Amino acid sequence: MPADNSLLIVAAARRRASATRRRAVAALRRMDATGTAITFETVAREAGVSRSWLYNQPDLRTEIERLRARRRSIPAARPVPDRQRASDASLLRRLEAATERNRQLESENRELREALALALGERRTADLPGRRDDTPRKKSSAFIGPC
Repeated sequence: MPADNSLLIVAAARRRASATRRRAVAALRRMDATGTAITFETVAREAGVSRSWLYNQPDLRTEIERLRARRRSIPAARPVPDRQRASDASLLRRLEAATERNRQLESENRELREALALALGERRTADLPGRRDDTPRKKSSAFIGPC
């Protein structure tokens, strides 16, 4: 007569069921904490369980429905009224103004870099050995204004 392994089989089934429940509960907590949309499909996919199994677990089913309903009750951001929205022409003008300002700043940066390079060159030349102190130095024509 074969040995009765039914107790081992039942114990293994209980362990699998317990592990499955832990995965489902952990997935549900993780999804709720991260703000992920909670549906039976998303929880089943996240936990690696079937949707039908979730539907057959009364406590998990109730929790999924509660969290799903809570998310629906959170009002979406109110749309901006038409009179407060920027028109396309206004946005285009702001973009043009920003582009022009960028061009001005690029030009100013270029001039400042050139003035700095000239000043550093003059300084290096002045520091050369054998340079006489009475030699007239060329003055920079670039204006370095206040920062």
